[in-house]
Amino acid sequence: MTDKHENDVLDDVIEEVQDVVSDFLNREAAPGILLMGATLLALIIANSPLNFMYDQLISMPVQISAGSWAIDKPLLLWINDGLMAIFFFHVGLELKREVCEGELANPKDIILPAAGAIGGMALPALIYVGINYDNPVAIAGWAIPAATDIAFALGILALLGSRVPTSLKVFLVTLAIIDDIGAIVIIALFYTENITTGALAIAAGCLLLLWQMNKRNVVDIPAYVLVGIVLWVAMLKSGVHATLAGVVLAAFIPMRDQKDESYSPVTRLEHGLNGSVSFAILPLFAFANAGISFGNISPEGIFHPVTFGIFLGLVIGKQIGVFGFCYLMVKLNLAKLPDDLNFKHIYGCALLCGVGFTMSLFIGGLAFAQTGINQIFDERVGILAGSLVSALLGYIVLRLVSETPNGDNTDVASNASKLTGNTVK
Repeated sequence: MTDKHENDVLDDVIEEVQDVVSDFLNREAAPGILLMGATLLALIIANSPLNFMYDQLISMPVQISAGSWAIDKPLLLWINDGLMAIFFFHVGLELKREVCEGELANPKDIILPAAGAIGGMALPALIYVGINYDNPVAIAGWAIPAATDIAFALGILALLGSRVPTSLKVFLVTLAIIDDIGAIVIIALFYTENITTGALAIAAGCLLLLWQMNKRNVVDIPAYVLVGIVLWVAMLKSGVHATLAGVVLAAFIPMRDQKDESYSPVTRLEHGLNGSVSFAILPLFAFANAGISFGNISPEGIFHPVTFGIFLGLVIGKQIGVFGFCYLMVKLNLAKLPDDLNFKHIYGCALLCGVGFTMSLFIGGLAFAQTGINQIFDERVGILAGSLVSALLGYIVLRLVSETPNGDNTDVASNASKLTGNTVK
């Protein structure tokens, strides 16, 4: 009888834990909270007696070979080149859906967030270049503060609940999508290595095959995945950054089945990858890249122009660039604010855009990995500090300017999630 009672209690505890976990994962803030948790865990381990284990883990060699052909990389690069290709594939799917059927389908709806995205990329880069123009090594990091991390930014908005108008979330998501397009173009144009023509020819053959598959209305997802793997390997060996294979592959996935308009391979794949990207790939990327040992950082490194340029680019450049360009577009009557928004909301959102984190870390790894020398600075310090300050300022401003929710107002975080395809980058 006692055993039965204990089993019932254990079952109740397990069920309660499952309910708590399920409730957390269904919250819009969950991806951002997991990113913060993974970052804190990496920082704690990197600054503890276990730091040698952290270093050994991310530098552990992982090899895949077949005969004389092999890919041999440390675990860190498998995460940054491999798993992040899946992240970019997910981004590409979201971009295609938004362009075909979503917020980017109507040009009038994207003028304001597009202006904000352009200003939010240009001004931080200019600030960084202005500080580092005389250093030929440091100048490689000019694009680091130009990025926005949508998972963190949306997570912070979700913490404000129904205080924040739904249209502000739609504005932020649209801005971040355009920001992602800019980041993809930057990576393709400025962060590629020496080109290997043979591998590039194989990649071109994969593109031709994908085009034919799309043209012939092939909706078999495993077929696209198989070609996508070959494309990724070819781009990895070609010198073009391998993560771009994800974006290219997504562009060829059919938006709709021509024989059954109700079936969307893009939407099915996008929703299928939501959990893996938000709750596994991005937290793992954060954990592998955010492990800074503060004991190895000198005052000279903290106040190095690279660190300073990134920090000012994210905290100052983002808010002025996003808000300033949006303000000009409205005052010139080229765009208008949604009815439930004012410039105070836009300014708070502009502050949140300074949370660069994931994409900034990614671009930083590309920028300074190519220099081939050790630096006295660590660009991650500027990224983490700038993102933290931007997050705190954005939260405070939006909390101050937003009205207190009344009674049983629905959670607009949930509503915005539905409006934007229920996806988080």
